Amino acid sequence: MRCNFLVAGSFSDLNHCTLNPGESSGTMARTRTQGEDFTFVNPVVKYLLFLFNMLFWSISMVMVAIGLYARVMKHAAAMACLAVDPAILLIVVGALMFLITFCGCIGSLRENICLLQTFSICLTLIFLLQLVAGVLGFVFSDKARSKVSEIIDSAIVHYRDDLDLQNLIDYGQKQFSCCGGISYKDWSLNMYFNCTPENPSRERCSVPYSCCLRSEEKVINTMCGQGMQDLDYLAAEEYIYTNGCIDKLVNWIHSNLFLLGGVALGFAIPQLVGILLSQILINQIKDQIELQKYNSQHRADPWY
Repeated sequence: MRCNFLVAGSFSDLNHCTLNPGESSGTMARTRTQGEDFTFVNPVVKYLLFLFNMLFWSISMVMVAIGLYARVMKHAAAMACLAVDPAILLIVVGALMFLITFCGCIGSLRENICLLQTFSICLTLIFLLQLVAGVLGFVFSDKARSKVSEIIDSAIVHYRDDLDLQNLIDYGQKQFSCCGGISYKDWSLNMYFNCTPENPSRERCSVPYSCCLRSEEKVINTMCGQGMQDLDYLAAEEYIYTNGCIDKLVNWIHSNLFLLGGVALGFAIPQLVGILLSQILINQIKDQIELQKYNSQHRADPWY
């Protein structure tokens, strides 16, 4: 049998075949069957995209579960000082990821163009929003700094209101060897630590123990910050960290730009991979649909 392939990749290539002398029509029938079994959809791309979405779909369910657990177990006012409650943030991000990856899973498995396009568009929008947020944060760094300062001041005010928030602040002050937002005197914003004469608290004019200089003692002295706000900087720095956490945080960011860039790249690569795989699969499905249309139109051809 001889087939004339007129144009590379053309659907008509499967049909321009003629019988050589001595060949039966069964040969043509087998060729037709092979043409009907042909598919443009690459199973490697299809199931790789499915597994990719399945992984992040599972992660999204874990995020939602953790967020719901944290929200139920904590009071409604927990983390009220922060811009967004971390539990609510986990639930929202997890739910959004669940819906997007669900479209990717079902779309790749069922070869549904609509779901795959929804998945691709959502990933593209998220990637662009992250890119814009990063650029705006860099351009308007002063405003970002002031916003961080407001969040830290609000966290200081609510320091004793929530145990998780208290542990978070103590961890940050110990890690960055700092105290307060701008200086250790910022702790006057807290009702238990402020230095007003009307304050009856035993912690009046004090700072949390996490502000204290690290010592080799096995037993932590939680009262080491007692009365530190009454001292000037030179006297206080012998016992506590006097520098604020904002400057320490800015210095840490400047010295770890490559690390932060790697983290940002780690978030961007899966998104770009998902967009690329979904677009490849969409184009393959469209080609397969065109092939099926062509086959149905020429099925009445006696030489098909």
